[in-house]
Amino acid sequence: MHGRYASGAYITENPRGGSEMNILAGTSKGVFSLKGKASQHLLESQEVRDLVRIGDVFFAGTGSGVFLSTDNGKSWLCTGLEDREVWQIRGGEIGSRIYAVTQPAELYCSDNEGQTWQQIETFSQLPQAAEWCLPLTPPQPGRARALVIDQNNPLEIWVGVEVGGIAHTKDGGETWDFSLPGKNPDLHMMCAQPDESDVLYASTGYGRLDGVAEMVEGNAGVFRSDDSGKTWDYAWKGITPRYSRPMCIDARSPHGLTVACAPTAFSSFKDEGGAKAMLLRSEDRGMSWRSLCDTAHSPCAANIHALTPDVERVGGVVIGTDTGEVWRVSNDGRWELLGEQLPSVLSAITYQ
Repeated sequence: MHGRYASGAYITENPRGGSEMNILAGTSKGVFSLKGKASQHLLESQEVRDLVRIGDVFFAGTGSGVFLSTDNGKSWLCTGLEDREVWQIRGGEIGSRIYAVTQPAELYCSDNEGQTWQQIETFSQLPQAAEWCLPLTPPQPGRARALVIDQNNPLEIWVGVEVGGIAHTKDGGETWDFSLPGKNPDLHMMCAQPDESDVLYASTGYGRLDGVAEMVEGNAGVFRSDDSGKTWDYAWKGITPRYSRPMCIDARSPHGLTVACAPTAFSSFKDEGGAKAMLLRSEDRGMSWRSLCDTAHSPCAANIHALTPDVERVGGVVIGTDTGEVWRVSNDGRWELLGEQLPSVLSAITYQ
């Protein structure tokens, strides 16, 4: 059975032990640490879209490049891609190849633990790449924002493009194949089932290369592939709202898949009635879903942009919102406020 690194799937534990959960929150103004009710601003940067730990090294994907920390986030060093928005960073075991995806839609790799980066040019030279874009006014370059790596073969990767589709290589980018979840090219996040070698999930929106799709079932939501991305099934039947972005899967059994969703791409706490966001969970590979929202957050007035497993509680998650709040949400839907008055929270990671 293959093991794959997926967004938010790995539970990062300190080998020295300890029972108190630590949190790093990536925000629109940098990285903050949270412990108890206290917060500390550790890195000033543009938007921190991704936080990940590979071995003992923390990586931050920001609007101004890749940063890494070897001291649990206390200090950070920029190691490249300063002129790129870095949306995700993924790698296998420490010492193996690490990848980063960016806007414009490009793929980079590092073979020296993130110290330097080289572009994998074959990705951006794919025939489909000429059409990748964000269908805004005016149109913007597409972004590569989702990344899954086979843990047994660091040369096999899947890259999700907003708006474009999914590119897959088994040989580190020498050759590629391409697929769409259904007919949906608006990829947001991807993750892999920890105990199933071929099962992948993708969260999607309504964007199309020529505009925006009709907001009906099947045009946005979560898709599942049981054959390593060759074909995809719609796993969001009967679920609203449909516009889904952050998702994570728990590496611990029963491998619950948690997804945050909202009505549109621009749903915000500033909207009349709030963002109307929801937090949903499945323990049966997307066959059925249940809400993790309590009465006060059903729907949630703030939009949920950050989502990561709770290192201490199986089935629990930690979320971050566009109102600058960080919440701990248990598997039975209990919400606990951990941090507030931060800039908009875009990413998070928990560790001990």
